[in-house]
Amino acid sequence: MTATSHYFATCAKGLEPLLFDELQQLGLEQVQQTVAGCRFESDCEGAYRVCLWSRLASRVLLMLGQCDVGRQLESVTQAISETLWHEHFTAEQSFVVSFTGQNQQIRHTQFGAQLVKDGIVDHFRQQGLDRPSVDRENPDLRVHAHLHKDRLTWYLDLVGEPLHRRGYRLEQGAAPLRETLAAAIALRAGVTSDTQVLMDPFCGSGTLLLEAAMIVLGHAPGLRRQSWGLQRWRQYQPQLWQQLINEAEQRFAQASERSQLTIYGSDNDPRMLGIADQNATRLGITDRCHWQASDATKTQAPSSTVGHCVMLCNPPYGERLGEEVETLLLYRRLGQQLRQHFAGWQIAILAGDESLLKRLKLRSHKKYKLYNGALEVILALYDMQKEQLEFTQEQSSDLANRLKKNYQKLEKWAAKEGLSAWRVYDADLPEYNAAVDVYNEHLVIQEYAAPKDIPPAVAKERLWYLLDTLAEVLPFPAANMHLKVRQRQSGKQQYQRQQLRHVITTVHEYNAQFEVNLSDYLDTGLFLDHRWARRELGRLSDGKNVLNLFAYTCTASVQAALGGAQQVTSVDLSKTYLSWGEDNFRLNGLPVRQHQFIQADCLQWLQRQPPQQRFDVIFLDPPTFSNSKRMQDVLDIQRDHVMLLKLAARLLKDDGVILFSNNKRKFKLDQEGLKDAFLRAEDWTSRSISQDFARHKGIHHLFKVTHHHE
Repeated sequence: MTATSHYFATCAKGLEPLLFDELQQLGLEQVQQTVAGCRFESDCEGAYRVCLWSRLASRVLLMLGQCDVGRQLESVTQAISETLWHEHFTAEQSFVVSFTGQNQQIRHTQFGAQLVKDGIVDHFRQQGLDRPSVDRENPDLRVHAHLHKDRLTWYLDLVGEPLHRRGYRLEQGAAPLRETLAAAIALRAGVTSDTQVLMDPFCGSGTLLLEAAMIVLGHAPGLRRQSWGLQRWRQYQPQLWQQLINEAEQRFAQASERSQLTIYGSDNDPRMLGIADQNATRLGITDRCHWQASDATKTQAPSSTVGHCVMLCNPPYGERLGEEVETLLLYRRLGQQLRQHFAGWQIAILAGDESLLKRLKLRSHKKYKLYNGALEVILALYDMQKEQLEFTQEQSSDLANRLKKNYQKLEKWAAKEGLSAWRVYDADLPEYNAAVDVYNEHLVIQEYAAPKDIPPAVAKERLWYLLDTLAEVLPFPAANMHLKVRQRQSGKQQYQRQQLRHVITTVHEYNAQFEVNLSDYLDTGLFLDHRWARRELGRLSDGKNVLNLFAYTCTASVQAALGGAQQVTSVDLSKTYLSWGEDNFRLNGLPVRQHQFIQADCLQWLQRQPPQQRFDVIFLDPPTFSNSKRMQDVLDIQRDHVMLLKLAARLLKDDGVILFSNNKRKFKLDQEGLKDAFLRAEDWTSRSISQDFARHKGIHHLFKVTHHHE
């Protein structure tokens, strides 16, 4: 091997500039930054130093050869076989080949790796040696080949396990941060040997704090690793390597003696703090660490902190479905704490997207795009010594007052009525265009689609503002606030599954109980505005035969059965909702076998029924519009309501009653059409609007429809 060789240090996307600076600081020359790494030239000592000291590189690769890849792939195998592989490892050792890139001739990395492996094996055979074995799980040495356009380069990997595996972290949390990214965050945050205080209120297993501490204390990141690829390399120089290890140990000891560093880590999971302490022990810095189980939104700066103080944190991104509200409010409260208790600090926050950072209400002086695995993230830096916008309780006094007033009034009314599910706010102030419903100790926030003249960014900011205000003025924890986006409904959207969190609770409505799902669908399984109609249906059902069309989760059927109905027939297209309806019957102690649950297209089912007047009461609550793939007919309630009522009336006894409800805002009943069908309708809408919906009397329409024979 010549005095100097060509190397390539790989790194994660976004870390290339930092790696370039690091390699130069390590004394390397002719460093060239490229995509996902840096090329450099060095002697063996310099390469060893990069392996031991690089905080940012993933691998250090020694270039062994190059060739052009044309149509004759045999020439590729031949070129690879000309590399003196027997000088790098023996036939008794195992190896594995990784391959990246493609061109017209090599389109699959597995095929490319096979070509390289064949060339290596051919070389050993040409030397009269046995062929070395391939071990994909635990090889002695790793070979990497990269194809760029028509140029193939192959390397020997000097590190073995990737460099982010430092050797101190044996356990980790559910969302681990790779050590190389943690080191990059610390460097971008300005952590140096002069830093005196490090803090992370979301510390988990301590990776951010420990990587930053190694920078402060001059701890080589590879010092605790037990295994290196270079130690199994035939050209390994153990004395040189040990010399570098001794030098690193000495630097750490000297820096530790000088440094006044103190580390504060907190997390809401005590188990993770135990893991963090074990990791710190393996690094030999546990005496500097203070671990505490606490809520990050109540974080305060340690007392008597002086000098250069840095907070590094990686708060939750809210990626798991349904966590948006909790995460947004967490950022908002974190911003409050930072502003009020961390004057003079440097703050570095890794966030999933810009909208989360906006909730901090802080002015960032620098932002960087990085990658946490495959996920693009933003690192934002905040200098709390610079002027920050004065924190104010930004809740609109009108909005806060409206919410408090509504809640105080309606909570008493609901308790008196025997209701544990009710609406507290329904776009009372038009700029805050959402409905807010109470379900026991939960809130469901349903955002309406913004008018076309409102920019999406403005609508989003108003929604976040509403969420902030709800959290401030109503007694519900952020974890119990569930956000949904309600747009102009279509048949496809109306009952569509949204999430998979299964937040299920049982609510009370007068004498009934209903199971509601607060997370998995756009609607919860209970239309709150129809509660009066359900109760009236129960009053009409004693000893009667009842039909519930478009039954959904059969809540109206439950009220009919509780009201003494002889039999209730529930018809709906969805098997899921009918099963949910059966659960509602069981919840109320009602015998499921006594009643009928029919999965069918309601229009087709009505058309198939013979005109026998067998039902005393029919509850008809169709969607405004439906074009379900499983429904052959398209239903438009304004256009088709007379037809629908005529079909239902064929099954209604002479003295029977149809309760016809719909939610079309500007619905107009066709009285003439009904008259021609010998039906009469009485408008019951006003009496059916409960107090919590009195602010929007057009929430639904309800009619009592009967036969009318002149």
